[in-house]
Amino acid sequence: MKIGSLLFEKLDQIDMTGPFEVLSRLPNAEHRLYGLTADPVRDIMGLRFSPDATIHDAPQLDVLHIPGGPGQEALMDNEALHEWLRAQASGATKVFSVCTGALILGGAGLLRGRHATTHWASHALLPLFGATAVDKRVVEDGKFIFAAGVTAGIDGALTLAADLCGPDVAQRIQLEIAYAPEPPFHSGTPESAPPAVLAAARAAAAELLARRQATAKRFAERFGIAFGTVE
Repeated sequence: MKIGSLLFEKLDQIDMTGPFEVLSRLPNAEHRLYGLTADPVRDIMGLRFSPDATIHDAPQLDVLHIPGGPGQEALMDNEALHEWLRAQASGATKVFSVCTGALILGGAGLLRGRHATTHWASHALLPLFGATAVDKRVVEDGKFIFAAGVTAGIDGALTLAADLCGPDVAQRIQLEIAYAPEPPFHSGTPESAPPAVLAAARAAAAELLARRQATAKRFAERFGIAFGTVE
């Protein structure tokens, strides 16, 4: 089984490494990282990754994994990447996005007519790419699996593992990685976070979200999708 993850500058490393922790343990699987170039990249906090190959050297993948992160915005007009994503998605058994990786798929036209989720701050943008936004941690639509923000990538990867290899394999992997979260706080969603914490998080993300909104509206116009105010 050939599993490939897209690597790009300023991704969120947990979008990559959380699923990798699960998917790399699947039986008879080979997991590789594919970059836009052969150069190393750094995640948003500076962690360095080196690609195994470029996207142009990738074989047809059985599982295509698209992480997200602030660097997503720089990829939205990369038509060579869009063509690669469409070709890979056409032949893949599963297409799996984490966080704002869903918006990268949206730029390639792969969200149209699908149910999807993404990070809470960008969730309202999904309809601008032709998707039905679903407020769930993991959403499946045919061969596509969408995980919401960051750590939901582990949940999505376990869902994918169960789909491909059965629930026993997925549960064994969950046990091996001791994935039994008991967070010290309950502020992981806008609904559960204290108002002051939510306000601070929204303020910190406001500039990036404004750019994402502008980009999403351009794609809505390109796809002929009507839109109103995006909250």
